[in-house]
Amino acid sequence: MSIQTAVLTARRSITVERRHVLAGLLVFLGLIDALVFGYLASKGDAVFTFTLTGAKVNVPNLVLAPGPVDEGLGALSVLLGIVYATFDLARVPRRLIAATCLVGFVVSFLVWSDAGRIPLPFVSLLATTMSSSIPLMLGALAGCLCERSGVINVAIEGQLLLGAFGAAVVASAFGNLWLGLITGALCGGLIALLLGAFAIRYRVDQIVLGIVLNVFASGLTGYLYDAALVPYENRLNSPQTFNPIKIPLLGDIPILGPVLFDSTVFLYITYIVIALVQVGLFSTRWGLRVRAVGEHPEAADTVGINVLATRWRNVILGGLVAGIGGAYLTIGSVGSFGKDMSSGQGFIALAAMIFGRWTPLGAVGAALLFGFTTAVANVLGTLGAPIPSDILLMLPYVATIVAVAGLVGRGRPPKADGQPYVKA
Repeated sequence: MSIQTAVLTARRSITVERRHVLAGLLVFLGLIDALVFGYLASKGDAVFTFTLTGAKVNVPNLVLAPGPVDEGLGALSVLLGIVYATFDLARVPRRLIAATCLVGFVVSFLVWSDAGRIPLPFVSLLATTMSSSIPLMLGALAGCLCERSGVINVAIEGQLLLGAFGAAVVASAFGNLWLGLITGALCGGLIALLLGAFAIRYRVDQIVLGIVLNVFASGLTGYLYDAALVPYENRLNSPQTFNPIKIPLLGDIPILGPVLFDSTVFLYITYIVIALVQVGLFSTRWGLRVRAVGEHPEAADTVGINVLATRWRNVILGGLVAGIGGAYLTIGSVGSFGKDMSSGQGFIALAAMIFGRWTPLGAVGAALLFGFTTAVANVLGTLGAPIPSDILLMLPYVATIVAVAGLVGRGRPPKADGQPYVKA
């Protein structure tokens, strides 16, 4: 047997084994739907509301019986899992089956959690998902900008944290939210400058460097918080927050309007950044050069592309974007800075980028998924769901571990990602 034949055989064996593992997972989720969520559901129906107070259009509530719904979704997931294991399906059908089973699991979980309790405000759940996902989406886009040019950005956590700190202090001191937002972006850019200096100029190991920068941001903001923000809280740590801006007509669309078009300026900035990064990376000459630098810097250099300058620009742009996400944590959300308030969201954003296969739209979709788990934890906590609050708080991190573990498929990073470039 030739080496090529042996390699193809090994790959085929791994693919079959992987298909059976994923099929087993789908069957397992179906059994949980039917035997746990369906059989052990509380008495009473689950009610989902779709209309906010004061809405112009009233959408009827959705009433579901936990037993039949969860058992039916569980049986469907088991059946689809068997189909997944039996047939060698193409990529699109495989993804549709996996998505159907996951959606069924989420619906079963929500129905079980709300059975016999106060109605679950579904629109509020979606709105919380969008707001919770803002720093994750911006952090994931920052990672895409950096890694598409060949620089690993593990320092997203530090960029979010320092951006949150700078925005809170400046917005409090000067009473200007827009100045605070700009300062937050610049603080994220400051961490990016350090990342670029050591990763691009001095060729330090980029993963270790990112961890060091995160520790640096945590230590610096923690010290300044104790030294300045605690004794001068009213002057330096009590900023105002941006008010929601409702877009006329669009904001009145049932269900989607309050979610997508009635939020703070941060969500609208996120829309703009998503469009710019997606179009820029895949539909412009600049994006073609960036991707060339991330895939094969030597070849890019031979056709006249300045590899180091391209990496510098993308790292700085990524830092500015992540800094805006950090500013949201203070002047877009809670209105004050707290120690380590980013709470690992930078790492979740990094996982979202990997989950999204280093593409802007994929990373945003993954960030929304992780944001949804955060929103579910918050909403179910207020409904008195039959789950300990500590377990609910674990949901975003459990989802991150599952995604990074590769259960959704293997993604390929840019070939030169994390590799320092030395001009010949």
